[in-house]
Amino acid sequence: MNPSPPPLECTATPEHFLGMPTVRFLRDYWQKHPLLVRGAYPDFTSPISPDELAGLACEEGTLGRLIVHDAAGDTWNLRTGPFPESAFADLPGRDWTLLVQDVDKWDADVAALLDRFDFLPRWRIDDIMVSFAAPDGSVGAHLDQYDVFLLQGLGQRRWQIDTGPNPSRAFREDVELKLLREFSPSHEWVVQPGDLLYLPPGVPHHGVALEACLTLSVGMRAPSHAELLADLADSLAETLPEHLRYDDADLAPDACDGRIDAAVLRRARAALQTLQEVEDNTLADWFGGFITRYRSAGQIAAPPRPPSPARIEKCLLAGERLHLHPLARCAWRNQARRAILHIDGERFSAGTALARQLARGLPLAVDDYAGLDADDRALVQHLARHGILVLSRP
Repeated sequence: MNPSPPPLECTATPEHFLGMPTVRFLRDYWQKHPLLVRGAYPDFTSPISPDELAGLACEEGTLGRLIVHDAAGDTWNLRTGPFPESAFADLPGRDWTLLVQDVDKWDADVAALLDRFDFLPRWRIDDIMVSFAAPDGSVGAHLDQYDVFLLQGLGQRRWQIDTGPNPSRAFREDVELKLLREFSPSHEWVVQPGDLLYLPPGVPHHGVALEACLTLSVGMRAPSHAELLADLADSLAETLPEHLRYDDADLAPDACDGRIDAAVLRRARAALQTLQEVEDNTLADWFGGFITRYRSAGQIAAPPRPPSPARIEKCLLAGERLHLHPLARCAWRNQARRAILHIDGERFSAGTALARQLARGLPLAVDDYAGLDADDRALVQHLARHGILVLSRP
């Protein structure tokens, strides 16, 4: 007999914001079962207000969407930003939602929420999307292909989910959004500010604002197998010499009728053998580059006045710290006595301690910098010159 699934609701404790040790969460819930955590963030106040979110949605470079639902006709209207300020003046009093992606890249207070998720690899976390919904606002019943943590920031929202064994995955064909054609909820909750709902990939869900409300969604990076395979194939193809071609020196006379037979497939499979025999180092190099540039939110520009080594030391001594640019993505792996550090698709050699600190998103203070060897200091200076590491006060 299969064991019964774990409870879908718990209450946070001062020691465990998920209501349990993270090792238990990863074992029993991660990518397996939904979980509603009551009071995960006690006395929570949203780090961003609805007006600030609307202002951000008007900025060039932001990824914003405005979804208006006509309940009478069950029609949906989707608009994409950036928006003029006048876009919000004409909205009805209910049945609409504003969503803005990558808010953590723009707002340091929103980004600070990610510190709680240090039990996950930082490169696995994609972004924090923030949504504001007027009363009855919704984006419809849908499912996501990635893990998501939904933190209620303001107001009340009713969440419904379907944990059935074979939920419908067919989409409606009459709307631009990927809305489910059928949705049969098995569980329902009303959440308050500070409550946290975790959903693994593929769980149908539907959230409706009971009053004006704001939700912060911590989404994971989950490339499809098709994306992984296509990018790996492109990467390997760049290394293959031009003279390697499909060949058929064993061609038989009876192949002249144009039939694709077993011999043709055998030759084609041999030509693709490179894809099946990728060495671990080659695979690791490719994956580190791929995952740190996947769904990139933008390009990092070098500062107009790159800091000199002397200025870096002076600023650190004055109490400033070096931290990764909000758009930078970082991962690392062991190699002999040092590490290979991947940042935004590029590859660097680094000390293991430095690589681990940057990949966890932790800033470098004066003591951290003083403890680096000459090679790591040179790397930090290089990253600062190119805007990947930024000086700022805590």
